[in-house]
Amino acid sequence: MTAGTLAQIEQDNKEIFAQQNRYLGRVGLAAVVVVAYYLIFFAHFGVSAEQFAMGNEKIGSYFLHMFIWKDFWNWPFGYYFSQIGITLAIVFGGTLTASVVALPLSFLAARNVMTGPFRFVATLMRRLFDVLRGIDMAIWGMMFVRAVGLGPLAGVMAVFVQDLGLFGKLFAESHEAADKKPTRGLTALGATNLQKYRFGIFTQSFPTFLALSLYQLESNTRSAAVLGFVGAGGIGLVYAENMRLWNWDVVTFITLVLVAIIMVLDKVSSILRHKYIIGEQIKVYEQTKPQLKAQP
Repeated sequence: MTAGTLAQIEQDNKEIFAQQNRYLGRVGLAAVVVVAYYLIFFAHFGVSAEQFAMGNEKIGSYFLHMFIWKDFWNWPFGYYFSQIGITLAIVFGGTLTASVVALPLSFLAARNVMTGPFRFVATLMRRLFDVLRGIDMAIWGMMFVRAVGLGPLAGVMAVFVQDLGLFGKLFAESHEAADKKPTRGLTALGATNLQKYRFGIFTQSFPTFLALSLYQLESNTRSAAVLGFVGAGGIGLVYAENMRLWNWDVVTFITLVLVAIIMVLDKVSSILRHKYIIGEQIKVYEQTKPQLKAQP
């Protein structure tokens, strides 16, 4: 294609090329704004050369202590693994309870369920979920430590409250994204509202419910380690103690154990998603013909 042909195409389609130029201009402007933001940020909050050199020296010291494990066989492994077990108990207790409680509440927040005069209920439930989700898990942990005292119960309550806000919002959105045709068919058959929600909506949103619940188990396993810093139980207390004592080898060991646990949880969740969402191959039923016995 020659340059003259391209010029003729551009002449015949001025509006299309004008839209493209406007789009490229907006993209370029956004890129300039982002670059300017980073330049201003680092110019105002940047570190000096002395701080940068000191930081690199400290990072090198951290790495040296992280990967040289001294007196490894005398470490209190029973204590470490017991705290990891408490963290997993906090995660499972809070996450599973939140997913079960959020499921019925999410129908109250779905705008395709709360219609007509009950639409304000969906708005109120969504604002409630925003409040629960908007406060960080560590903040909830500190609040519940003050309320119920130190220990895993405060951690379970912190995980439960934050996940309730997250699950409620995401489950409600998955209900709203469901196809309306099955619900209309059930209505034509005379189904009750509960049957329509169960078989017309939840059947379609169940994959989202399962996938989000399993993913949040993995995510909370990482996040719940912070709860120990505020006294809500779990491995975070061991993290805080060993960081304070500069036992970075212990910190590395616990981190690697948690990474291995997350890998196992990811494999288990993958198997469950494949089983309950994708399904399993089954043999097609074939009717066998009875065999006639040969006459003597």
